[in-house]
Amino acid sequence: MIALFCTVVGVLLVGSDLGLGFLLAQEVRHQLDRQLLATARPVIADLITDPADEDDVDQLDVPNNYFELIDPTDGKVLQISANLNGQAFDLRGAKLMVSSPAFRVVAGLNPKAPKGRLRLALIPFRRAGRAMMLAVAAPNRLGTEVLEQFAWIVSLFLPVSLLLTAWLSTWYVDRSLAPITALTLHAREVTGRVSGSDRRQLWTPLAVEHPDDELGQLAATFNDLFSRIDLALRQLRQFVTDASHELRTPLTVLRGETELLLSEPRTADEYRKVLRIIDGELMRLTRIVEGLFTISMADAGQLRLLSEPLYLNEVLDEACTLASSRAQAKRISIVRELKGELPYEGDETFLRQLFLIFLDNSIKYSAADTTIRVAIERQNGFVRASFEDEGIGIPVAEQSRIFERFYRSSSGASSDSHSGGLGLAIAQAIVQAHNGSIECVSAEGRGSTFFVRLPLRGNGATAPRSRDLTGVSHSDHR
Repeated sequence: MIALFCTVVGVLLVGSDLGLGFLLAQEVRHQLDRQLLATARPVIADLITDPADEDDVDQLDVPNNYFELIDPTDGKVLQISANLNGQAFDLRGAKLMVSSPAFRVVAGLNPKAPKGRLRLALIPFRRAGRAMMLAVAAPNRLGTEVLEQFAWIVSLFLPVSLLLTAWLSTWYVDRSLAPITALTLHAREVTGRVSGSDRRQLWTPLAVEHPDDELGQLAATFNDLFSRIDLALRQLRQFVTDASHELRTPLTVLRGETELLLSEPRTADEYRKVLRIIDGELMRLTRIVEGLFTISMADAGQLRLLSEPLYLNEVLDEACTLASSRAQAKRISIVRELKGELPYEGDETFLRQLFLIFLDNSIKYSAADTTIRVAIERQNGFVRASFEDEGIGIPVAEQSRIFERFYRSSSGASSDSHSGGLGLAIAQAIVQAHNGSIECVSAEGRGSTFFVRLPLRGNGATAPRSRDLTGVSHSDHR
């Protein structure tokens, strides 16, 4: 980049110097031509006013100015200034019959005349009705010296300018590209430090000195990008660790029970007992895999929801019916406060799963002989469903983490076992897919309340058909 920049600058400098030299030579020549005309003007005036005097030019001896009076009809030299010593100018090839002044360069042939070339002006005029021409010459030395001096200055200035330009461009480019160089090094750090399991952060954010310019904005953007990558990688490692831990337990149980079953012949009752254990662990594995699939689809933005008309109060009532058998086993009563019909458009299967997750959590972490209150109501363009239990509660410091996958609270409250440790994470994915939100209010030792807010879509324009919930079984929950 620096070599290309210096090459371009060098070409521009050479081109500009050549252009300036050409313009300077033109101006010097024009100045000398104007000086020759000014010198000839009084001589011509004297020749015109005194036509009888035939020795006007012969008597002229002006330093650095030389004159000839010429008859343009035949080219005969009529008079020559004294300082030319009888040596006429070489005018071979010159057009003498001209109507305006003409200029040319001739060689100084007189030994007493200055060496080098002369600038000559041929000026036509009329004297006593007769066409005449005055030739005036002056040394071209001044213009030559000016041009030589300019060439010397350019020959000195050009390499100095190129060296200075190269130094400045190197300094500026290095300074300007420093953020990009640092970003490259940081990117290499990320690729080289990903495998380090003890790294809390994969990289150190780059300091942005000038956040308003383009490179500063690029550096800030990469800082944000790398911080997101860092967070995603740490979450991925934690997720893989937790998922491996969750899958290891049922797999260990399955392997142990299978080895025990195959170690020696068993009775039919023993086979049934072991198969029930295996079936339970397989169901647990299935729930974990299905939960992981649901969350991965939600993370990729590909969780496909059906938009069908339904009544949310009926879906919630169905979920309560599905969870009632578990609640009765712990002598827990589910109090339903379902105020009227609430038309809604959404995915019935996912919404039922959403409500079951909160009901299962409430049942799991509530003591026997307690009450779970479930309510749903319309509220400012939203439908709000609440699940209030009298369970063990969640510590305030841990409430912000309960929606993390496989998170285990110190008090034991976490995503429910019914969903393989992914219940609240799945619930959050379903709610976010419906453009809703979840809020948790909990006090340790006094229970928890979860609020689910879902925006109304379609305003219930298409009234769904009510369904008979008789005979609904827990197996309907996906």
